[in-house]
Amino acid sequence: MYIKALSVTQVTEYIKRIFTSDVILNNVILKGEISNFKHHYSGHMYFTLKDDKCKIKCVMFKSYCNGLKFYPEDGMNVIVSGNISVYDRDGQYQVYVNSMEPDGKGALYVAYEQLKAKLESEGLFRAETKLPIPKFPKKVGVVTSSTGAAVRDIINVIKRRSPITDITIVPVLVQGVGAAEEISAAVESLNKRDDIDVIIIGRGGGSIEELWAFNEEIVARAINKSEIPIISAVGHETDFTISDFVSDLRAPTPSAAAELCVPDTKELSMKINTYNGMLKKSMDIYLSNKKRELIQNKKIMDTVSPIFTINQKRQYLDNIYNNMVSFITHKLDINKEYLKKDISNLESLNPLSIMLRGYSITYKENTKEVLSDIKDVNIGDNLDVHLKNGVAKCAVSDLIEGGLISEK
Repeated sequence: MYIKALSVTQVTEYIKRIFTSDVILNNVILKGEISNFKHHYSGHMYFTLKDDKCKIKCVMFKSYCNGLKFYPEDGMNVIVSGNISVYDRDGQYQVYVNSMEPDGKGALYVAYEQLKAKLESEGLFRAETKLPIPKFPKKVGVVTSSTGAAVRDIINVIKRRSPITDITIVPVLVQGVGAAEEISAAVESLNKRDDIDVIIIGRGGGSIEELWAFNEEIVARAINKSEIPIISAVGHETDFTISDFVSDLRAPTPSAAAELCVPDTKELSMKINTYNGMLKKSMDIYLSNKKRELIQNKKIMDTVSPIFTINQKRQYLDNIYNNMVSFITHKLDINKEYLKKDISNLESLNPLSIMLRGYSITYKENTKEVLSDIKDVNIGDNLDVHLKNGVAKCAVSDLIEGGLISEK
């Protein structure tokens, strides 16, 4: 019996028709471990799915890849769905994947872990890059839903704690399609203003799917790029999102974010009054102590001051002066007594005092020669006889020897 030879193409097309007509192979769900993963520049993903005994090639076209919440990696256990067919060129059958989920973990959880690891490796979570939250913000920007409980809680807490703080609400979708883009755009728009001191982004609690907008990379990048400090307040205390790690401060709830954002002015006023009283008391004590120190130092300075030494020297000079005056006065008094005695003695020897008693002194005329001997006088001599109140001009007419004073 003669059997017609078939071409390779004919056989391949025949096998392909069998695959295509099989109900099971047209809607198959497989699980296995990814290996030889390659994400082509065209956007398609190529990989092998294997278990302990067998393996099968898989391809996932770009249109389906865009819907993935996580990024496939070698060694990851996944569950895929799609159809099995033959790739004509190689004559090999492969799975054309249209959906993929992690085996054991949800796709969102894996995507969360992957993005977290990626951003952490880039340094977006580093503490040293965090901006400080201002202590006294004048205006707070709030990025959240305009209808949720979160925005009401934030407004109520801020106005209760700090009535003077202004609030700017930027309403956005906080879940669903387009939410991540609106949140990132709101953060960027607030950064274009010059009157916003701090930003709160967040929403109330929910499932991971409902909170997913705050796990998107576009939101994380916008937060990291912000030059205004951002407080993340997503969900409840046990909920953690990528936004929490990237933000400058994480608050467990929207209400807590408002409390962390602004001070309690009433409490602050009480503290100021308390500190003011403590400061006044401290200043009084300080000034009192310094006053005592000043008085004590003044006393010390008085003893070592040049003025004190000068005053002491002045006093010493005054004492010397007084002693000198006393000494001189005493000397003068003594000398006065000596002088009086000398004067008295001189008076007793003074010829003039003898003349007062009736005696006279005789000189030869126009000379200072005192005549005391008759032998020194000749008849005809002119003599000056000095009396107590004048001079008598006399001429000698006779000499008589023998006088009142006898010679021995």
